[in-house]
Amino acid sequence: MPLARLTAMIAGTLLLGLSGCASLGYYWQSVHGHLNLMNAARPVDDWLQDADTPEKLKARLALSQQIRRFAVSELSLPDNASYQRYADLKRKAVVWNVSAAPEFSLTLKTWCFPVTGCVGYKGYFDEAEARAEADQLSAEGLEVSVYGVPAYSTLGWMNWAGGDPLLNTFITYPEGELARLIFHELAHQVVYVADDMAFNESFATAVERLGSARWLARHGSAATREEYARFSGRRQQFRSLTLGLRRELSEIYESNTAPAHDRLAQVAMKTIALQTFHQRYAELKAAWGGYAGYDPWVARTNNASLAALAAYDDLVPGFEALFVREGSHWPRFYDAVRKLATLPKAQRHQALTDNNPKETPHG
Repeated sequence: MPLARLTAMIAGTLLLGLSGCASLGYYWQSVHGHLNLMNAARPVDDWLQDADTPEKLKARLALSQQIRRFAVSELSLPDNASYQRYADLKRKAVVWNVSAAPEFSLTLKTWCFPVTGCVGYKGYFDEAEARAEADQLSAEGLEVSVYGVPAYSTLGWMNWAGGDPLLNTFITYPEGELARLIFHELAHQVVYVADDMAFNESFATAVERLGSARWLARHGSAATREEYARFSGRRQQFRSLTLGLRRELSEIYESNTAPAHDRLAQVAMKTIALQTFHQRYAELKAAWGGYAGYDPWVARTNNASLAALAAYDDLVPGFEALFVREGSHWPRFYDAVRKLATLPKAQRHQALTDNNPKETPHG
């Protein structure tokens, strides 16, 4: 599931000052929360040598280091301090993101920060603060989504201080999912473009899909590959279902743009689309044998949650096609992505959209 960008908070505020549209209080909670996280992290070797560390945790930490080395040797991802320390935050998420969108639009409200540019969410280390922000946005007439995220990337800015740590929020993930997350977050240290959330997240998602498929093919047991195939299959079916809803809602919103008297009709069509989505999800869930992992997301489906999900999906086929076009060679692929990053936003998106998704591998 989706992953957050509370990126370069400390470096950004020091280098560029408290600019952008976030308040001083918001920056303080960001810096304070990140410092607490960094202070809680210890080298993985310390945890492995500690007699009080549970054996299950030791096994997961050892696996994470195998995945980390694979990321460097096989995927040409950065070889640095990130994911070589571990912290138990004693909570279920590292941050809670708040996204918002208008009643009849799938365009996210954006907030702007130093270094990272403008993104379609605000992240909070305290869930209550995130929900207070959501209440304020809701009072302004926006649809809001609050969701916990297991990890975020500092884009390499904090490697001097120990890098991004492994966390209890994701260390127990199934092997394939753990590999995906580590590959995804490291990919953000390879290429990151300010003010283009869709480009950044779709690139990282492509790396995680391609990389995890290669990891499982070379190192995964038959049981691990079977587990991942089930999980991945459900995810692909669910993303296809949400894509259908996004397309249907986009047509509804674009077909009724101005006349105020059309609002009731627009509300009715939107309601029907959401009801149909819930019915189709129930059918999909039954086909999965009752798997309920997506229930919380479905229960809160709205424009904000749909638009946030789109950033992780829409350009992925184009990136995967580019990987194939570059001979499935990771350094050449990264160089090609860096060249795309120099183009104006509309041109880089069009270049990815023009790629043929039929030629792309699936992970």
